[in-house]
Amino acid sequence: MDNASLSRKPSPTSEFGVDEIPEAVRDNPYPEAKPSQSQKKRLIWKLAGLGVLAFGVSIWLHLNFNFFPATSRAEQTEQNPAPASSASPSATSPVAKSTTGKSGPVTPDNLLGHLPYQEAPASDLVAVTPDGAVKLRSSAAAKYQDMVNAAAASGIYFAPISGFRSLEDQQHVFFDVKAERKQDVSKRAEVSAPPGYSEHHTGYAIDLGDGSSPDSNLSQSFENTPAFKWLEANATTFSFELSFPKNNRQGVSYEPWHWRFVGDRQSLETFYKAHSIKK
Repeated sequence: MDNASLSRKPSPTSEFGVDEIPEAVRDNPYPEAKPSQSQKKRLIWKLAGLGVLAFGVSIWLHLNFNFFPATSRAEQTEQNPAPASSASPSATSPVAKSTTGKSGPVTPDNLLGHLPYQEAPASDLVAVTPDGAVKLRSSAAAKYQDMVNAAAASGIYFAPISGFRSLEDQQHVFFDVKAERKQDVSKRAEVSAPPGYSEHHTGYAIDLGDGSSPDSNLSQSFENTPAFKWLEANATTFSFELSFPKNNRQGVSYEPWHWRFVGDRQSLETFYKAHSIKK
């Protein structure tokens, strides 16, 4: 054995000697591993799941056992006020009995089932009979003449009885005739309007008879005449309509002879919009 081999130091078996190992390493030779990123995510999802589960349980307890105190009704009303009512006027309008005992809408100007109308201006009145006794407003007169011509082409001849009436005319029709027939005002109002409340004041209304059946004039039997049958089928073509059909909402007696013109804005508003009358 040569000196070189004897003098060579043996290679160390470890990096440190026993005494040189740090104390922390000696006490915990297997240090705790830090959680990975995937483990952190799984932990977050578990916590979120537990939170959702707890919330669901609390809701279930509240719904089934009233576990939590409910908000008072007053607080609920204040927080969630009820929506404003959207009921239609017809559902909320007061209702009163008409002269015939039928229910009808109450309007501020309603009198014995009739509504107020202004007199037509004399400058706009046009005669529709040769003697000038029956007049209508110009727009109504023009359409009426067209209707007369169309009816005549079918062999139907109207007998115009009454058109525009002044307040004085209606005074006689209502009060004087009432006295002659010994009627009370309610009974008279079933067949005639008080002064200031007649459609005839407007110049848009006309009473018609059948030229071949004068006995039916101003009678409900007029509905059986050829003239009425023709009007029933064709009057709307010329913008005329029956004012007081059977069971009308104003409670006025059925008048098959009484027709009104609604062929322009002014006439339409007169009978519908201004007085809230619905057909």
